[in-house]
Amino acid sequence: MGFRWDLSNLYASFESEDFTKDFNSLDKDIDTLNNFAQNNFREESAVNISGFINLLNSFYSKFTRLYNFAELTLSVDVNDKTAQRYDELLFKKLPKIKKAEVMFKKYLGFINDIDALIENNEGLKEFEFFIKDCIKESSHILSDDEEVIIAKLQTTGSNAFSTLQNQVTSNHLVDINLDGEDKKLPLPYVRNLAYSDKAEVRKKAYEAELNSYKNVELASAACLNGIKGEVITLCRERGYESPLQMTLERSRMERETLDVMLQAMTESLPYFRKYLRKKGELLGHKDGLPFYDLFAPVKLNDKEERTFTIEEARAYINKNFGTFSPKLSAFANKAFENKWIDGEIREGKQGGAFCASIHALGESRIMANFNGTLNDVLTLSHELGHGYHGECLKGESYLNSDYPMPIAETASIFCETIVKNAAIKEGNREEAFSILEGSISDACQVIVDIMSRYYFETALFKIREDHALSVDELKDEMVKAQLATYGDGLDKNFLHPYMWICKPHYYYSEANFYNFPYAFGQLFAKGLYAIYLEKGQEFVEEYDKLLAVTGKNSVADAAKIMDVDVNSIEFWRGSLKLIENEIDEFVNM
Repeated sequence: MGFRWDLSNLYASFESEDFTKDFNSLDKDIDTLNNFAQNNFREESAVNISGFINLLNSFYSKFTRLYNFAELTLSVDVNDKTAQRYDELLFKKLPKIKKAEVMFKKYLGFINDIDALIENNEGLKEFEFFIKDCIKESSHILSDDEEVIIAKLQTTGSNAFSTLQNQVTSNHLVDINLDGEDKKLPLPYVRNLAYSDKAEVRKKAYEAELNSYKNVELASAACLNGIKGEVITLCRERGYESPLQMTLERSRMERETLDVMLQAMTESLPYFRKYLRKKGELLGHKDGLPFYDLFAPVKLNDKEERTFTIEEARAYINKNFGTFSPKLSAFANKAFENKWIDGEIREGKQGGAFCASIHALGESRIMANFNGTLNDVLTLSHELGHGYHGECLKGESYLNSDYPMPIAETASIFCETIVKNAAIKEGNREEAFSILEGSISDACQVIVDIMSRYYFETALFKIREDHALSVDELKDEMVKAQLATYGDGLDKNFLHPYMWICKPHYYYSEANFYNFPYAFGQLFAKGLYAIYLEKGQEFVEEYDKLLAVTGKNSVADAAKIMDVDVNSIEFWRGSLKLIENEIDEFVNM
């Protein structure tokens, strides 16, 4: 079995009859939407609301299918000129429906008794959450013409900067000497060397990576300043207090939820620093852990770490998913069997990993950079969790399948936890120690490093309101953020001042503060897993129901389905206590 994905269920190629037909029909669909909005929003009518929603559902189903094909093709070959061209052309289509969407939201905002209208129309009940969400957003909408102009300018502004940054980092080659040979290696490959069991390789990779960023730092800084500057301007014009407020509203999350979660995370930092210092001691460091050893494997002996072929990874994931539910295992097997996964490392391919749920097909596609380590297996488990979330949403319409950022990481981390806990349980003492350390290391990233990214982005927005940040300022703010969270857990002489270049989330203009959702997902999933251990199989059906309604609920209301109060600091403390117990176990082993 090859380890490249198959996109033919989307389209055979950009030249195929189906792609050409769908792409060319978009303009007609856009005209239909615009004409409907122009002619039908003069009087209160359930028929008008449901009519527009049906047209919007149909348009986005087709558009996202086309867009996914272009984006997925580009993600594994950033130099594909045809994919680049269609990616840009598709972005230019979206502004053309902006006016119709704005008119629809304003129209909803002027309806006197929307509750009565929904109550008396079965067709609207399905979209009650979507309708009321549109009404909330209507207070932040500018004039029809202004919104259209903004949407057009974004294609040559933030979207163009984001594309440039993606191309810069995906094509970025790092000069490094390995085994006495000078090489030019892709950035993702060099960053993956942080997991090497050879200390000299980890340090060389870290030094080579940091030195290489001098070649792209100016371009990356320009992209980051351009994107964040645009976000600040639009937030101000739309009446948001800050980009954070905008993110929270769009995430359907209350500020109280974020505050109590961050408070609990802050309380836990001394535990993580204890872990980092202990790991540093085990690796021979006296002044804290240097950044290049953050992901270093820690072993009780010199036995080689277990590695996996892709077939072994598949069998391992399927077996452990099956302990939770046959449905989850069957989904994972389907993803492997139908070639929904691209795991091969190659030049021109994006770093990291992601899952794209293709709602129009009821399928997913997963991109990873698989090198055979247990961590790579856990990454696949994580991304398959995203795919399973999409599987549970197949029965919903497109507009009811769009779940908020904080919930986005729940299923992925839950699935990763299933496999990770199984690996710890079935391993011998040496393997259990290594896996436990890896589990804590991952949690450290999702709690401590995520907090540093949150602090960095907060400072970035504050300074960007006054001026564009220089490369040195960006590096300084990143170091400050890392010191504020890692504290004496890290060796202050070996930090990572360029983390703002290699993390793509900073360059998403429509997804600012894409950091705290990871912490939410980790801790929410931990809390859910604890409930699962109590309830057993009774939990499984409730869990699937939770995932199925995440597209039409706020974060707090979705959590209530599982009897969880996300505004209670005790819930977050309880989840963090599970990690603190792991740290105690690690330190005492």
